[in-house]
Amino acid sequence: MKMEFERLTDDGRLWAVKYDAEKSNVFDEVFSRWADVDWLKKFFSSNVCDLEKYFRITDVDIAIYDTIIDAEQMESLILDINEDESLDELFRPLENLRSSEMVLGKEKAKGRRNKHSSWLRLYALRLQANYDIITGGAIKLTPTMQEREHTLAELSNLNKVRNKLISLGIFDYDALKSCDNETDK
Repeated sequence: MKMEFERLTDDGRLWAVKYDAEKSNVFDEVFSRWADVDWLKKFFSSNVCDLEKYFRITDVDIAIYDTIIDAEQMESLILDINEDESLDELFRPLENLRSSEMVLGKEKAKGRRNKHSSWLRLYALRLQANYDIITGGAIKLTPTMQEREHTLAELSNLNKVRNKLISLGIFDYDALKSCDNETDK
């Protein structure tokens, strides 16, 4: 699988994968979907049972509105993070019970809501403290990622990118910075 890594922040702490078949990196793709009313309507209409069961929301239009607002806030929070703020506060271990750091640890960032928990997720790999590579994102309406195809696909992307980085010997920011950024080897 061919992929590139694009820098999202000027300080180089946050990156996003750009897969060969895509026009944009995953960060831009995810936030574009989360702002697309037609895409959201189709998604929530297809997943209305999960929306009702886990969030007690029966109106797809409310889910669309909440998603667009959450996505705008989340995108701003990430892109406007200043150098003194920790990305480690935003990106937390994917496995809720993980108690220690691991090489290229799987991470998640959640949106923030007042009325109900946010279903927005960005998935990333931790290069080292405060340095992450975003591998994708999803609307997670169920307790685990394994319950739905679209979240399972994101888990698969995390593993594929992690395996690619390991095969290239990229385990930290310095190694990523020094690689040729074209990882189709």
